[in-house]
This record gives sequence, C-alpha cells and structure tokens, in this order.
Amino acid sequence: MRSILSVSISAIAVVAASASFAQQRVVKYYGDFDPAPLEGMQKIISAFEEANPDIKIEFQNFDHEGYKTSIRNFLTAEPPDLANWYAGNRMAPFVNAGQFMDVSDVWEENGLKESLASALPSMTIDDKQWGVPYTYYQWGIYYNKDAYAQAGVDVPETWDDFIANCAKFQEAGIDCVTTGTKALWPGAGIFDYMNLRTNGYEFHMDLANGNVEWTDDRVKAAFAEWAKLVEPGYITANHAALDWQDAAALLVQGKAANYVMGNFAVAVFKEGGMTDDTLGFMPFPTINPDVPRAEEAPTDTVHVTAGAQNPDDAKKFLAFLATAEAQTTINEAIGQLPINKDAKVAEDDPFIKAGFELLSTTEGGIAQFFDRDAPAEMAKIGMEGFQQFMVQPDQLDNILERLEKARGRIYK
Repeated sequence: MRSILSVSISAIAVVAASASFAQQRVVKYYGDFDPAPLEGMQKIISAFEEANPDIKIEFQNFDHEGYKTSIRNFLTAEPPDLANWYAGNRMAPFVNAGQFMDVSDVWEENGLKESLASALPSMTIDDKQWGVPYTYYQWGIYYNKDAYAQAGVDVPETWDDFIANCAKFQEAGIDCVTTGTKALWPGAGIFDYMNLRTNGYEFHMDLANGNVEWTDDRVKAAFAEWAKLVEPGYITANHAALDWQDAAALLVQGKAANYVMGNFAVAVFKEGGMTDDTLGFMPFPTINPDVPRAEEAPTDTVHVTAGAQNPDDAKKFLAFLATAEAQTTINEAIGQLPINKDAKVAEDDPFIKAGFELLSTTEGGIAQFFDRDAPAEMAKIGMEGFQQFMVQPDQLDNILERLEKARGRIYK
C-alpha cells in the first residue's frame, strides 16, 4: 500500500511539475555582452524571473563583431523576442525596415519619459519610442591638474577662456589638447562637440542624417571654432600617427593638458599613474550660450523585435530593465552610468558621479557619437576629413566639398 501510495504521489508531483513547466512562458533574448556586463545582466534576469516565476528568459550571448553581422540575419529569419543594440541612428535602419517594435506603451505606462528623460530624443523616431536604454557613458574633457598648475591657469567655463588657456599652455611647452587620430574616431569626438556647442543637437542630428549640406555656413562656423585650436598649433602635432592610448600617455606625463575623450579612458589614465588628485574632468565648454547643452554619450539599448513570439512578456522585461534598481545593478557591474535619474552610482568614483550629474541634467539632447549617428560609409569619409582638417586646416573647403559629394551619394 505504502509503495503504491508513494508511486501515486510521485506521479502527481511529476504531472504538477510538468503543468508548471508548461505554464511558464519563454522570452528569447539575444545579446553581445563582455564578461562584466554579462554578469550584471544575468543578475537582472534572475531578479526578473524571481519576480515573475511564470516567465523564463532564455538568453544567448554573442561576441560583439559576430553580433553585428548576426543581428541582420536573425531579425529577418528567426528573430528572438529581445535583442541588444544601440540608440540614435544605429537603430534607425531596423526601425525603418519594420524589424523593431514600437514600445511607446512601455514608456507611457512606466513614466519613462521622466525617469529616462536624457535618452528620450535618441530613442525616439516619428514621435515613437523603439527600445529601452540601460547604460551610457559621458564624453568630455579630461585634464591634468598638474599641467594646469604649471601653466598657472584655472579650469575654464567658456570656450574663450579655454582658448586663452591654450596660449599659456603653449608658452609652458605643454600641448593644450592631445588626441590620437590614427584610428580616426577620436577626432570625431572633437567635431561632435564643436558642432553641438556651436549649432545644437537638432542641427547636429540633421547633419548626421544627411538633411544638411556639409558646405552650409553653420557647419563652417563649427569648423571656425575648431580652427582656433588647430591653426595656432594647440593640438598635439603628430596626432595622425598616434593611437588614442599614445595620446593618453601624453596627458599622464603632463606633456598635454586636455583630452576630449570618453569615460572608458579613466582606467588607462590611472593605470599610467594618475590619481583623483592629478586627473580632472570638465564638460566641454560653452561656445554659443544660446544653444541648450547637449552631450555625447553612446547609449546601449534593448529592443523588442517585430517578429517577437512573446511581445507582452518581452515588454515586461523592458519595463523591469528601465527601473532604477535594475539600472543600478548592471551599471555597477559595467562601471558605466545608469540612465534612470533615480538610480544610484558609485560614491567613490568622482568621474562616474560627475558623468551622472552631467548627463542627468542635459537639456539639449544626447548624441551617440559620429560613427553611430551617421551611416557607416558617411562616418568613415567624415572622420577622414576631420583628421585631414587637423593636419591641413587650409584644405577645409576641399574637405567639405568632398563630404558634400559623399552626402549626395550615400543618402539617396
């Protein structure tokens, strides 16, 4: 009797377990995380599943480069429910092709236009939102405090002050600005800020989207401000032969005073021997006071695919990912910045704190960096032009005409 009863109980347990498993809904999620952010995302997935025991997140991780190729294939063939990608123009092709789902309802129902306000413009196309951002990092100017002391200058607030400082640095035998444009992209960071501070976010995005001529007087105005650095020789002379890490070494050594760069470079500066006592950070100075302050902050995102089999539960996960708690968790792992303004950041990292304050109070918009905001071919031609301008400023008209020809061809 006892054995029959135990068999019956076991059978009931198996049936119950099977029924529970059958009731569990699956969300397929593809991503491309490095080890540290992967650990952070796995914590979020576990917390979500604990809060929603009837939903299972099936996550598959790819390497970055493989993912860039794979996403174009799987969005067409067998799309998951959720997929990692990027904000701004990088998501536009998938939105325009009907491969990402409109998730404006997630934003409306969860108050995300307020809590994720700084990233709202970069997540919006045709007045609709197409994903949820979970991390970004600031760009700005990192500077050597000892070089400032040596030249006897203060940290500037305006562009005019910055340029005036450059003359003092030059007198002291210090490069005012260093960069390494061998790989092209660091020069794009300088251009982006010149344009954002001169013309503002909307104009900058119109240019990146091919809606403005490169020969426009407003573009020339941005380059005129840049020329104030280039023509007097305030930028490291051999930057076109330097990698960005080589330029970082010049800042570390005090041979250069300022570096327009992203927050990921802090680790390199500190590995070189800089400390919080010698390394400083400032927002890129104001050029046109009538332009609302916009910032450069590449933003990573998660999207519901148009072919999702379980869009309702995928949207639940997006709402969870947007919370202050989830964004605190993953950004602690990554060492980057949460977008939710109510999230917490590391109190012991002054650069993370400064970046969070900078981006959370941005009114003008968040740009994604030139090679994310512009199509790949235009980005390459543009960055080649930026590098040439810093070497041959007298060739500006030829450079802009070349970029304009490329615009006419690429954005057809």
